[in-house]
Amino acid sequence: MKQITSIQNPFIKSLVLLQDKAKNRKQTGTFIIEGKREIEIALKGGYEIQTVLFYPEICSDSEAKKVAQSADYIEINKEVFQKLAYRDTTEGILAVAKTKPMHLSNLKLSSNPLILIAEAPEKPGNIGALLRTADAANLDAVIIANPKSDLYNPNIVRSSVGCLFTNQIATGSTAEIIAFLKEKNINFYCATLQNSTSYHTQDYTTPTALVVGTEATGLTQEWRDAATQNIIIPMQGEIDSMNVSVAAAILIFEAKRQRGF
Repeated sequence: MKQITSIQNPFIKSLVLLQDKAKNRKQTGTFIIEGKREIEIALKGGYEIQTVLFYPEICSDSEAKKVAQSADYIEINKEVFQKLAYRDTTEGILAVAKTKPMHLSNLKLSSNPLILIAEAPEKPGNIGALLRTADAANLDAVIIANPKSDLYNPNIVRSSVGCLFTNQIATGSTAEIIAFLKEKNINFYCATLQNSTSYHTQDYTTPTALVVGTEATGLTQEWRDAATQNIIIPMQGEIDSMNVSVAAAILIFEAKRQRGF
């Protein structure tokens, strides 16, 4: 079995760039997953694991070899492990995996889909929380309009707690996504302050997409003009907005309630 004990090793340097640079992830079509559970979830989600790196004082070689039988295995020391790991609870194991294309045309939807769309979310923590909520509700898909962040950013992988791998995800421009929804005859309800009606008055039992924007600027006019209906969550305090992942969860689980969970 191969061993690497220097952070100056060219392969390790390339992995550091994978962690740090979206450009490198895009060029190589690979990214890094940390933690045994997350790697196992990625495998279930159809991701291909190319290389597994493990630190034997935390994860034994026998434990590591159970993760992905077809992968190459490399034993690393503490210095290399600490250089690559973004978090403390990585269980001594990391993997290099191939990314998946996130085209709208790749989505496989049910006959009565429920979809979450988020326009231009920027904070990795919010994106991770949206993906966790989507997984909890077993949505058909999550679509990111006009993405500002590479979804294989290690902070998104980490904050999603593996839900990056459990959801069907696509990206596209606002115009492309609106055209996709209309082609599929999917009603879409946009959460916005302008020209809105209370969210609980609408019927989400037919093919539905729920659209949320950023907390700072909300949804663009293009979404608001094209919506089946603009909707609002009534606010009874002093502020007029809430965290985007919280708002999305309220809307999603109202739709799930209407559909009988």
